[in-house]
Amino acid sequence: MQQSAHQLSLFSGAEEAQMFHDSERNGFFSILVDVNGIKRQSAHRLGDMPTVLGLIDPNRDTWLSQAEFFQPNRRIVNLARIGLLFADLDTYRTDWAAGRSPEQLADSVLYFCHQEGIPTPSLLVFSGRGIQAKWLLEGAVPRSALPRWNACQRYLVDRLKVAGADVGAKDASRVLRLIDTVNTKSGEICRVVHVESGADGQPVRYNFEYLAEVLLPVARWDIEKQKQQRDEHEKRKQLKLIGGGKSDNLRGFSGRQLAWHRLEDLRTLMTLRGGVAEGDRMRHLHWQLNFLLLSGATNSRLMYQEAATLARAIDGAWGHNSKELMTLYSKAKQFEAGKKVSFGGKEYPALYTPRNDTLINLFEITDSEQAQLRTIISKDMALNRRRDRDRKRDESVRRAAGAVPREIYLGAADLKQERAQQLRAQGLSVRTIAEQMGISKTAAGRYIKAANVSVPSPSPITNGVAYVVGL
Repeated sequence: MQQSAHQLSLFSGAEEAQMFHDSERNGFFSILVDVNGIKRQSAHRLGDMPTVLGLIDPNRDTWLSQAEFFQPNRRIVNLARIGLLFADLDTYRTDWAAGRSPEQLADSVLYFCHQEGIPTPSLLVFSGRGIQAKWLLEGAVPRSALPRWNACQRYLVDRLKVAGADVGAKDASRVLRLIDTVNTKSGEICRVVHVESGADGQPVRYNFEYLAEVLLPVARWDIEKQKQQRDEHEKRKQLKLIGGGKSDNLRGFSGRQLAWHRLEDLRTLMTLRGGVAEGDRMRHLHWQLNFLLLSGATNSRLMYQEAATLARAIDGAWGHNSKELMTLYSKAKQFEAGKKVSFGGKEYPALYTPRNDTLINLFEITDSEQAQLRTIISKDMALNRRRDRDRKRDESVRRAAGAVPREIYLGAADLKQERAQQLRAQGLSVRTIAEQMGISKTAAGRYIKAANVSVPSPSPITNGVAYVVGL
């Protein structure tokens, strides 16, 4: 839906930012400002966003982080949540965009999205030389879903390469130009040039799962269905690790998602232990960084910056030796190039993909610590968790089909037994008791037998029916 110039002008930098940031949440956002050719970055609390953005000098190149962070540092490892998907289109680098106005560029981007089967962006922003396409989400995606978010980002950027999508601008820690600030390279002001309105007149918002199902090759429900079928087929087989053929307990996680959860587990382990001993710091840094790279959330170009952030989290006073990460850097480059490592007749990613038992032994993780982790757990604990999930799932299925919880069932049975015994004590036959209670003779007999109630034989005159005789 096209908008008038007046409608589009209503979007200030602060208003556009509030489309995907929430000043009432805990966390931080970042501002990048060019001051006389030097880019200076600052982090601020989300609660201060209206004030901070109100103080921005519109005559300076200014960029805003699209995600929110739990630390005043916009490294991926500090990601808290993100409320949109985006693509930064350098249309000025393409032949087709030559001579077109910002509004014409926006129309072309909408056409490209339609041709590629991509949902219409909520907002299109003219950055001064190119177009920012943004898909607003109904709710912010938490850090646990980052691998899935990354997959959507990679798909969008790949499909929009023809429109000039910047392949290097797809990470969640990215900053994009702020509305109402100048792009000094062109002299143009960054502004909204298209809003796709929903039924409420506001920019349309997408359910993240819906977008993921539209964008990704295999829909989530298909993945779940396939997983359930595999689970049933291999119920009695040894659990296997996806992507490597190693015997382990991690089936059901994709490679990237698994790597991210392992990173989270190691950071949780630090918290559980109240920190990291001096002799263990480099071990923690090496493996955390390895899993961060394996998750696809960062790359070799940003590896050392992310390493510095991880090192500060391990020990703020620790000056780690970056030379000790050179081997990991080399493996990261190989991993990004798609190279594999052959071992035991099988191929593995160039980065490290250890078994859980290896990590448990390496970090000496106790059973009580494993109980608070998600993926770095023993085979026995994984099996117990799986059985518990299966039991809960089966119970939910039974209830959905009309079954009642055991305690409720037993309570009702006790009441029926008591009623049957009362009627039997009045001299009624089993058949009559069954008819009055609306149950089978077998059930009535079972309730009576459970109490061993002794009564005289029913009168042949009344056929077991008791009559009240007036006094």
